Amino acid sequence: MTQSVVVQVGQCGNQIGCCFWDLALREHAAVNQKGIYDEAISSFFRNVDTRVVGDGGSISKGKICSLKARAVLIDMEEGVVNEILQGPLRDVFDTKQLITDISGSGNNWAVGHRVFGSLYQDQILEKLRKSAEHCDCLQCFFIIHSMGGGTGSGLGTFLLKMLEDEFPEVYRFVTSIYPSVEYHLHPLFLIASLPMFFPQKSLFDIISKIDLMVNSGKLGTTVKPKSLVTSSSGALKTQHKKPFDAMNNIVANLLLNLTSSARFEGSLNMDLNEISMNLVPFPQLHYLVSSLTPLYTLTDVNIPPRRLDQMFSDAFSKDHQLLRADPKHSLYLACALMVRGNVQISDLRRNIERLKPSLQFVSWNQEGWKTSLCSIPPVGHSHSLLALANNTCVKPTFMELKERFMRLYKKKAHLHHYLQVEGMEESYFTEAVSSLSALIQEYNQLDATKNMPVQDLPRLSIAM
Repeated sequence: MTQSVVVQVGQCGNQIGCCFWDLALREHAAVNQKGIYDEAISSFFRNVDTRVVGDGGSISKGKICSLKARAVLIDMEEGVVNEILQGPLRDVFDTKQLITDISGSGNNWAVGHRVFGSLYQDQILEKLRKSAEHCDCLQCFFIIHSMGGGTGSGLGTFLLKMLEDEFPEVYRFVTSIYPSVEYHLHPLFLIASLPMFFPQKSLFDIISKIDLMVNSGKLGTTVKPKSLVTSSSGALKTQHKKPFDAMNNIVANLLLNLTSSARFEGSLNMDLNEISMNLVPFPQLHYLVSSLTPLYTLTDVNIPPRRLDQMFSDAFSKDHQLLRADPKHSLYLACALMVRGNVQISDLRRNIERLKPSLQFVSWNQEGWKTSLCSIPPVGHSHSLLALANNTCVKPTFMELKERFMRLYKKKAHLHHYLQVEGMEESYFTEAVSSLSALIQEYNQLDATKNMPVQDLPRLSIAM
């Protein structure tokens, strides 16, 4: 049985991570009602003997074992981690696997990367190695962070480089929230095995659409009181009061679906490493566009074929993308469908054949589908679908990032905040622009082949 380690960096990373562990525990509790420590639980949790050995060698009585998350929590401002340790999940985290500071990174990438990276490098490495040693077979690291601010972005990218150096054979699944344009883009481009990035505006748009549909009555029925997609409490009415909770839960639910095959049985389970193997034909073009459906839970839990087919259609519509993009009008390199619930392989095949004519795949990978069926649905749902697409529709997002980046850089706006940190040089920013420009050019090469006959296709100059 393989295990994975979750590394939560910064305020955003720890808040999303907390949502993930909360929902994961609910899923395991619903399936494993006897509370037996089994292979499914061991994929992301470990059993720790909490008995105390006395001076005379005697072992204390009482609680024998405790479930601990395979997680490392890092934040240079201790508020969020302290809040987690005082909350209902406090016993789930190993206090020896936490790293916090008091001052914070001052919303400065350079401070998080250069200052705290060097200061805490040894401690972080020790805790990563300890987490790896607790695994029988370490499959991958999940890194959750934000690319805005200081700790999540700066120390987060420092951590990615550290993982590449110390665990080069272990995949790195990176979940990044983009709240704003920053001066630091290319480290994530180069060293993440599979980066999935979510602009905060896109997540907010989805929450707003759900809220609008609920309030307008367009759903045609009531929403379940314990929907786990929209908020941890299931109260949709709190979305306006705590929009970040709802957004964090969408990302946490994506991670639940992504890891479902590693945690539960299914008729067609997918190994996490297979995602990278099948969806990334070129090393630099490894950015996945994700969509999740359903985004709300209805009281009617039956699965008539019409609704099941609609779930697949929704996964390819722009309204369900967790990135502002329209994959149907762009070029697919490959696509993975991860289905949960009482869905048959025949349903999966039927819908792929139904959708294929409306999707454009690269000519050399017309059958570039990877599929997974996990029999255990998310709590509160009868079925769900996570689609991961390697699609050129990410190019406009990168072009917009470059444009906004250059708008700041040409005026040297805020640049002094970074350059005053020891070790930072202006050449870093020119390298970031070059890296981003090269990536956009690679997507341009692919888009140019859309309507070309196979015999006329040029050899793509994809960087290695």
